[in-house]
Amino acid sequence: MNKNILLLMVFCPLIVLGQMNPISFTEYDLDNGLHVILHEDHSTPIVAVSVSYHVGSKNEDPNRTGFAHFFEHLLFEGSENIGRGEYMKMVQENGGVLNANTSFDRTFYYEILPSNQLELALWMESERMLHAKIDQIGVDTQREVVKEELRERNENTPYGSIMNEVFEHAFEKHPYRWTPGGSPEYINQANLDEFMAFYETFYVPNNACLSIAGDIDPKQAKIWIETYFGSIKKGSNPIPRPSIVEPEKFSEVRDTVYDNIQLPAVVQAYHSPAQGTDDAYAVEMLSMLLSQGNSSRFQKNIVDKQQKAVYSGAFPMPTEDPGLILMFSMANMGVDVMDLEASMNHEIERMTKELISLEEFEKLQNQIENDFVSANASMAGIAESLSDYYLYFGGQTNLVNTELDRYLAVSREDILAASQKYLRKENRVTLHYLPKIDKE
Repeated sequence: MNKNILLLMVFCPLIVLGQMNPISFTEYDLDNGLHVILHEDHSTPIVAVSVSYHVGSKNEDPNRTGFAHFFEHLLFEGSENIGRGEYMKMVQENGGVLNANTSFDRTFYYEILPSNQLELALWMESERMLHAKIDQIGVDTQREVVKEELRERNENTPYGSIMNEVFEHAFEKHPYRWTPGGSPEYINQANLDEFMAFYETFYVPNNACLSIAGDIDPKQAKIWIETYFGSIKKGSNPIPRPSIVEPEKFSEVRDTVYDNIQLPAVVQAYHSPAQGTDDAYAVEMLSMLLSQGNSSRFQKNIVDKQQKAVYSGAFPMPTEDPGLILMFSMANMGVDVMDLEASMNHEIERMTKELISLEEFEKLQNQIENDFVSANASMAGIAESLSDYYLYFGGQTNLVNTELDRYLAVSREDILAASQKYLRKENRVTLHYLPKIDKE
């Protein structure tokens, strides 16, 4: 198939999919503990193959942060049967695309290929799980790649340190206090045995979910899955699951960060509930009300009417354990950060004192429905959603079809109650980002 046509199919939304058409799937476990989810859809001749490992930065040793993200890079080095640097080449030469990402809670790998290459993708992912190439050459190579990526992101990108600064200021005990990028210093210090121990602990079938969506024959897919994954031994090491509960906050944390920027900014982060809880849905909806779309409160009042910011937004950060809702406003020319912060605080206080209007609520529900459908409008999106619901929600995979009901069950009163519970001054971090020149 022409590669351009394939890519068009991959990245263009499949309008026929949506909440009105429930996503059918089958799921089962192999004897070694690997959870398998299959979604059959013959609308386009492509298949998305994904493997999620239930390991993110929160599972790391505090003295070895960055391991989960490092492995995201390292495991593209190859395997005993895939030459160094050949992994990406093999997928691309067969008309596909691939990538991976690491969060606080999991590491996700995927390939999107013509459906006649399903067996190739399964073999390659089994190679990653069974005997990835973890040697000194690969470790040394990826050390430099990761260190350069972190330098580019944290030091050379304006406002690039926000995530690191916010989570470090917000968390005292919980491992969310460091972000998935971790520390280059620890990656430098780690030896090959430590990397092997991490691999043998977390990259095991009983800590993984194989999720496949697309143009597949489930019967044949199950045969190949058993062939390539069935013989992989179940992990024998205990898998660390942090049980630390972050202490309740009773006073605001404030600080100033000087960065390589031109426009000052105000960053605020409020402690928020874990994803999947009743409060989490209300918090996500209140954040959308504040910042999603041209009619959102931050955009309409702070950016358009008052012209105090060139940008203002709010972002819930879904995490397996209680996390944060992040708010960010970039000041307009000549606007003082204290003045900008006052405008943000005013909008927050409105959220805690009055019910949102019926018109806003209706619009919010429509946005939720559109976003929910869009998230599952591609084979890759479906594969990832199925995997995430299984991993994060205690095996409730069918939330891919029913979670929208949880959002629509949230009332205006629920949003007000969540605002009052979480959008409290003593529950937040406030950072003023100022140009480095101001410090000189």
